[in-house]
Amino acid sequence: MADTGGLIRREDQGAVARLVMTSGANYNALSNEMLAALAGELDRIAADDAVRAVILAAEGKAFSAGHDLKQMQAARADADGGEAAYQALFGDCARVMQAIGALAQPVIAEVQGIATAAGCQLVASCDMAVAAEGVRFGANGINIGLFCATPMVALTRAIHPRAAFEMLVTGEFIDAHRARDLGLVNRVVPSVRLAEETMALAQLVATKLPAAVRLGKRAFREQLGLGLADAYRQTGAVMCENLMLPETDEGLNAFLEKRQPAWAAQPIAASAGKVSSSQ
Repeated sequence: MADTGGLIRREDQGAVARLVMTSGANYNALSNEMLAALAGELDRIAADDAVRAVILAAEGKAFSAGHDLKQMQAARADADGGEAAYQALFGDCARVMQAIGALAQPVIAEVQGIATAAGCQLVASCDMAVAAEGVRFGANGINIGLFCATPMVALTRAIHPRAAFEMLVTGEFIDAHRARDLGLVNRVVPSVRLAEETMALAQLVATKLPAAVRLGKRAFREQLGLGLADAYRQTGAVMCENLMLPETDEGLNAFLEKRQPAWAAQPIAASAGKVSSSQ
């Protein structure tokens, strides 16, 4: 499909919304403008009950090279040396990362190119990730004297803290297979099959009962920050809430009666082929 000139192009396929960052010439840097575009698209998806899964993809050589360093350096000319601009930037970035987690629909990163610093943070903030063979990941701000403190938040919640700290303090890159071993990505596929494989995963998620998926994603995120006893109390309540849904009653009856649940046959989209862009 033709690039409309926006920073993000949205392509809906069935119940899957695919967001494509189109600032390839700028390595899909998370500039102020890109963060605003991402926030806007996530807000629209949050209000769209027809969407059951989301893919976050990119065009160009990089998935995202992190923050726009030229923009950050330009802020040093401000009267306060850029401090207010930096606080606003990191606040906006944090809100986007948290919006991905708060979104009811699962978000899958489709990583076709290098993901560094805040770009790696973006991958780690998604619920799942599929990467092309040959892709590299890094939290490499330390190489230019800037510790990736905000990317660290997402990274330490996606992979083991020791592995995260090694990436953060050495600035070394890891390849896609190492990223999969660490849990940063779920699958590594040939680049020619990346879009197809990611869409297949998203479409599979989209076939599941939306209410159960939404309850599950919320519970998954919430229990991570709880102690063991509190986590069991919280998830037990979620299981009860899930069981009280009439669709779940139908699902259990269908399993016992060896048939498909009635809701499984329902159409999962009315928006196939819709394309829009943000800038």
